[in-house]
Amino acid sequence: MVPLVVALISSYLVGSFPTGYLLVKWLKRVDVRSVGSGNVGATNVTRMAGAGAGRAVFLFDVAKGLIAVLVLAPWLVHPVSPTVQLACGLAAVMGHAFPIFLKFRGGKGVATTIGVLGGTMPSVAGACLVVWVACFLLWRYVSVGSLAAAATIPIAQIVTHRTLGEILLGAALALLIVGRHRANIARLVQGMEHRFTKGAG
Repeated sequence: MVPLVVALISSYLVGSFPTGYLLVKWLKRVDVRSVGSGNVGATNVTRMAGAGAGRAVFLFDVAKGLIAVLVLAPWLVHPVSPTVQLACGLAAVMGHAFPIFLKFRGGKGVATTIGVLGGTMPSVAGACLVVWVACFLLWRYVSVGSLAAAATIPIAQIVTHRTLGEILLGAALALLIVGRHRANIARLVQGMEHRFTKGAG
């Protein structure tokens, strides 16, 4: 039990590392939480600091999920299982969404979730990617793609015959992402959500 707790806390702390905040602070001397959507994730960083910065933040945030499931979980918990890896991945996403270093004001967790899924369930990650791309190309809303991909997680897990524990953790990931998109959902309903364009940033 102690190794698992240590792994979960460590994963949360890795997820809490404020990549987007630090990069925009360094490049633009502004708090990314005070501009645009107020989010510290790659989409808002792209709008505020350009595509290169957005890509860098996206990759770093994906790496948080990968580190949690492929490094911390197997290093600290023996024997490790996919359920333990997903639990550590969820902790990393929680860290990104509610980072202790930014007074719990973080991102939406999509990129970190990609890392978690890619490191534990590549087939599920692939299904989510296909759904995200299809929805984004069809509607040009990053949020719509993210919400659809999140909903795909537990469905793809069921289709690929994952264990009940894994499915429950996948559903928790999906619910966390949906919850972090509350403002986007409200804007979509009101017809006020911003479409993503090449000129963003």
